[in-house]
Amino acid sequence: MKPSVFLELVEIKAKTASVFPFLMGTLYAYYHWHSINILELILFFIAMFLFNMAVDINDNYWDYKNASGVESFRRETNVIGVHNLNIHMIGWIDFSFSFIAAVIGLFIVYRTGLPLLFMGLFSFAVGFFYAGGPKPINRGPFGEFFAGFTMGFVIYLIAIYINVFNSPEAILDFKFYGDILLSSLLTCFAISNLLLANNIADEKEDKDLGRKTIVYYLGKENCLFILNSLYVLGYLALICSIIIGLLPKAMYLLLVITPIIYKNTRQFSHNPIKKETFPLIIKNLLLITLTEVITFFIGVLINF
Repeated sequence: MKPSVFLELVEIKAKTASVFPFLMGTLYAYYHWHSINILELILFFIAMFLFNMAVDINDNYWDYKNASGVESFRRETNVIGVHNLNIHMIGWIDFSFSFIAAVIGLFIVYRTGLPLLFMGLFSFAVGFFYAGGPKPINRGPFGEFFAGFTMGFVIYLIAIYINVFNSPEAILDFKFYGDILLSSLLTCFAISNLLLANNIADEKEDKDLGRKTIVYYLGKENCLFILNSLYVLGYLALICSIIIGLLPKAMYLLLVITPIIYKNTRQFSHNPIKKETFPLIIKNLLLITLTEVITFFIGVLINF
């Protein structure tokens, strides 16, 4: 398999959706508790990256298998069919990456405690059932929720937990988790919107493949309204998080990119075409998460 094909198989361009929440969680832990555990952090990054690749391989694997009646999708769209890859080899790569990630994860659990085990089991379950199993999540109306919640919140939460699990100042109570959820909502919604925009653009193809996504149930226009609303709610959550001190004031700089996010979202809403305007929603995710990390880092650096 050529390196370029492998990178396409693991959808390397989408890895910012996990890397940036990881960085945000690390910054959050340092900002509030000045606590960083380097070994656990490095191990988690490796496990997270491997499992993220495994999830995308799994998605492509099951999308190929489930499209047995739609040969055009297999030959022209799915990376396995386009490059004529060995489906059994793909399955073994997926299993190997997942197994290594699980072993590393269990070692981190041994060092940090049971809360991480529950977070990890939830992530593994979502990762597999997102495209696998008898009723895959991505073929139903809840794909956007699970993708945004798992990648935007759970990865962020794990990155925080492994840095503060041994800090006497970090109290893992309802407020701890509630604060983290609120401060992660912009990221969660930006990731959810990526999936939502993809399903809006793929409405016809999804119907041909028998997928009943949220677009199937609510219609394209209502989903476009939700897409726009989630960006607004995400920014409101960001502002609230800054006001109550969860995030540094430097993150107000995220408001500077608002006109770009608005312009990209408006263009997609007026013409939701996969090859033409969907990349604008990808740019929104990259721009939001990258700016979050940069401004958070600035806030930590100057303590503002």
